[in-house]
Amino acid sequence: MRKLVVVGLAALTLAGCGGGGLNRARPDEFAVARRAPLVVPPDFALKPPSPGAPRPQEADSSTQALQAMFGGPAARSAPETATLGNAGAARAEPGIRSEVGSPATAAVDKGAVTRDIIAAPEGDGQDAKAGTGAAPAPTPTPAPSPTPKG
Repeated sequence: MRKLVVVGLAALTLAGCGGGGLNRARPDEFAVARRAPLVVPPDFALKPPSPGAPRPQEADSSTQALQAMFGGPAARSAPETATLGNAGAARAEPGIRSEVGSPATAAVDKGAVTRDIIAAPEGDGQDAKAGTGAAPAPTPTPAPSPTPKG
């Protein structure tokens, strides 16, 4: 019996400490948040969007990808325009980038010799070197041996 009284007294003490949710002396977390005042827009001539129309600020992903890869309709600088004019950009085929990048385009690997020729230093050729290794020495041809007459 004594144990039951002690346990009951402990339970009542703990229940009294919690307050049971009736104590509203603490601050209200929703009352302390500041909200910006409502502002009337200065332009009343805005027309509402038409139902089902895409948003003007959102372009489709393919258009965004093309703009990121090839640029938009920005004006070209004078040196860029001159370089494109010298390269013959006006005579270029439309869609040549897609054609060159397609798997059906046959490309010929010219090898290291062509790369070495293109990367060769300018000059009269006295400092030029062929390849990365030494050139093979010419092999002497043996003199014909005399044949016996007979």
